[in-house]
Amino acid sequence: MLRKRANRRRSRKAAKREQRWPKINWRRLKDGVLLILVGVSVWLGAAWVMERPINSVRIDGHFERVSAMQVEAAMAPHLDSGFLAADLRMMQRAIVSLPWVQDATVRRSWPSTLSVIITEEQAAARWGKDGLLNIYGELFVEHAKHIPSELPRLSGPTGMELQVARRFFELDTQLEQRGLNAVALEMDARGSWELELSNGIAVRFGAVELEARTERFFQAFDEVLAPLTNKVDYVDMRYTNGFSIGWKPVGRVKLADKGETDPHA
Repeated sequence: MLRKRANRRRSRKAAKREQRWPKINWRRLKDGVLLILVGVSVWLGAAWVMERPINSVRIDGHFERVSAMQVEAAMAPHLDSGFLAADLRMMQRAIVSLPWVQDATVRRSWPSTLSVIITEEQAAARWGKDGLLNIYGELFVEHAKHIPSELPRLSGPTGMELQVARRFFELDTQLEQRGLNAVALEMDARGSWELELSNGIAVRFGAVELEARTERFFQAFDEVLAPLTNKVDYVDMRYTNGFSIGWKPVGRVKLADKGETDPHA
């Protein structure tokens, strides 16, 4: 009987030992809770900064044709997103789409300012009636309200802006060596070229053998035309081996091979 009671007591003690709760690592629990609190704080702080309003826009750069009001108007649809949430790429694209803007950089400036740097286009030539080409031969304004009078006049078929601009400045460089300048270059729909010099002389190159005719023109200028420029109205290079001169105010002298009475293309 006593043995049975003793066995029961041992069984109860063993059951109690089995029911003991595991020890809690309070330090690890504390670190975990702290980490969660830090994460929540960072998230709340980021959300606050993201939604923080943009209070000002600073515009810098050397520009004359673009106004600060135009830049701000282009950015306006994107300013309500918040300081960090604002899409700077979209703003940059909107600014670059403005006439006379070549490039733009948009950056955040803490705590609530956007800094904009504008690079304005440089007009290098007039294109057609009222278009403008930049220094890269690109048509950046199709219909300009104001065209600087000193710009050279270029024209040609659509898509030929760069080719015409390159040829113009190549010719102008050679003319500068002779004390003259080019003021206009036209390429017509047939591909025929005509150059106008600063002294009013027109040079007709035609549509073929442009390099050979250009070389022949400068040779003729150096050997024949230089002392006569104030009397020459035009020079027609559209001959196989020669050229013709139109004089001011009347008269015409043929300096082409025998049998060539009319110019070629």
